[in-house]
Amino acid sequence: MQDRIFLSSPHMSEEGYEMEYVKEAFDTNWIAPLGENVNKFEEELANKVGSKSAAALSSGTAAIHLALKAAGVEAGDIVFCPTLTFSATANPIIYQHATPVFIDSNKETWNMCPTALEEAFTKYPNVKAIIVVHLYGLSADMDEITELCAKYNVPLIEDAAESLGTYYKGKHTGTFGDYGIFSFNGNKIITTSGGGMLVSNNEEKISKARFWATQSRDQARHYQHSELGFNYRMSNVVAGIGRGQLKVLDQRVEKKREIFSYYKEQLEILEGIEFMPSNEWDQPNYWLSSMILNGKVRPLDVMEALEKENIEARPVWKPMHMQPFFEKYDYIGNGIAENLFENGVCLPSDTKMSLKDLERVAKIIKGLWLK
Repeated sequence: MQDRIFLSSPHMSEEGYEMEYVKEAFDTNWIAPLGENVNKFEEELANKVGSKSAAALSSGTAAIHLALKAAGVEAGDIVFCPTLTFSATANPIIYQHATPVFIDSNKETWNMCPTALEEAFTKYPNVKAIIVVHLYGLSADMDEITELCAKYNVPLIEDAAESLGTYYKGKHTGTFGDYGIFSFNGNKIITTSGGGMLVSNNEEKISKARFWATQSRDQARHYQHSELGFNYRMSNVVAGIGRGQLKVLDQRVEKKREIFSYYKEQLEILEGIEFMPSNEWDQPNYWLSSMILNGKVRPLDVMEALEKENIEARPVWKPMHMQPFFEKYDYIGNGIAENLFENGVCLPSDTKMSLKDLERVAKIIKGLWLK
């Protein structure tokens, strides 16, 4: 059996930046709960994306949860959410005992459809917040979406878990809304093994989020809590890994783009293949190279053929409104997300892949068209 090719696995820097910061945490005994690495990681990430402030948290999911709380979402409130996403986008809505309404994608971006969003505003004018996702590192159409949010005076949360390093019209995704969130899960473009970041230009709200994330402990000699708190803060060791990873973010983005370009050049000539969309205003990080199959070869054929050769591939996210837990909630759209799910496949996009690995993947896929 040949070596395993992963979809997207952790990739530590060859220079060993991460170990320098982790060693510093050990040497100073700042293992937990917080420390210099946490403070610096927040500062460095905020500077990198162009946001005024950031809170380092235990996960991207925690960041979405606190963003919803900071936006004032409470029990019974309506929150608009893309249907084509991972469940971590939608779950925090339920944590706040609010009600999700799922919005369809469009073909042009694979992300939240502005037309469907405007229809949702008409149906639910009392919506409390909107979450937009930048799927697989592709930017949503932020001009239209931010205009609608401004028109209806509704807070916007950007789930940029998959799009760190992606630009929309020269500006980092995650910085257009009232709040942005990033994930550093093991499969993301940079990782801290697990962790997330909440960013905002509203420094007061970020300060409040840090308070909630540290069990809402009041300023007092004894342990006093006047609000419900959460154990959501990132550890100093984990933040050290993040600081090192941030130094190689641009390298990882460049590699992801090379992977996508290779697949597109090699495979787009095959009948029935259409790659994820490209727009002149979008500079994606291409976190996962994904394609749609509209011919005789189906996504399962590709995934099974690769699996036999010890290569990992995945379906496109199954829409939230099709999930057993979420199917009772309203969905607004025309089936675009369902079509992407039924016909889409995510190809291995690991930044450690060599040209030989890419050739191996492409050869297996091309072989399906020769049968």
